[in-house]
Amino acid sequence: MNCEKAKEQFADYLVGDIEPSAETEIRAHIASCASCREELEGLSAVWAKLGVLPQEQPSGRLRANFYAMLEDYKQKRANRIVAFWKEFWSFRKPAYGFSFGLALLVVGIGAGSFLTGGSGSGKVTALHQELQDMRRTVALSMLDRSSATERLEGISWSAGLDKPGEKTIVALVNKLDGDPNVNVRLAAVDALYLFRGDPAVKESLIRSLAKQESPLVQIALIDLLVEIRERRAADALKQLIGNAKLAPQVKEHAELGLKQII
Repeated sequence: MNCEKAKEQFADYLVGDIEPSAETEIRAHIASCASCREELEGLSAVWAKLGVLPQEQPSGRLRANFYAMLEDYKQKRANRIVAFWKEFWSFRKPAYGFSFGLALLVVGIGAGSFLTGGSGSGKVTALHQELQDMRRTVALSMLDRSSATERLEGISWSAGLDKPGEKTIVALVNKLDGDPNVNVRLAAVDALYLFRGDPAVKESLIRSLAKQESPLVQIALIDLLVEIRERRAADALKQLIGNAKLAPQVKEHAELGLKQII
């Protein structure tokens, strides 16, 4: 391993989010390279100081700031929806072409139902169900892609479901537990939060905590379990805290979360 490649992985090395083979190579490199060893020691000192910074307490304007941020998010989301439909009609992405074909099928079914008579409310309900089925199909298809970007799109489709269904939940949990991309796992945490009312989702989130090695994902799961006040997560948090290899900032986060849960 040369200096450039070693330095690229210093951040992952410090937080413990690195493959064992890569960690071994870095240790061997810094043992023989004084320049890289000095730089890593400097970074390590900075990281240690960050870990002992006092915890910020929320100000009295937290709620007001939150609602202001929420309004800003709604506006940006509306703009993104417009941009999405422009992109959708361009058919530049395979998923959009696929979903458009399904949408035409749904419209055809709805039109046929309308022309053959029947209850108006019943037709709307049936059409809505068809659209949900379409979204589930697209989501599952995208979640199975080799591209991390497409898997992220699949998670986005899943998050828009009223009732995700067992297959979608299982697919999201699988992405959380074993996807090689950290961003995909983080997105899966956010999507599963939307379905937190499902007991099976809560159980999966608790079990997943012991499977995670990325500090970012560990912290995201801890925050989620604290947010939903899931007391059954206490044992999982205690087990995590007892892990000798756990990053210090994750351990501190877990200890604070445990106090909030019990």
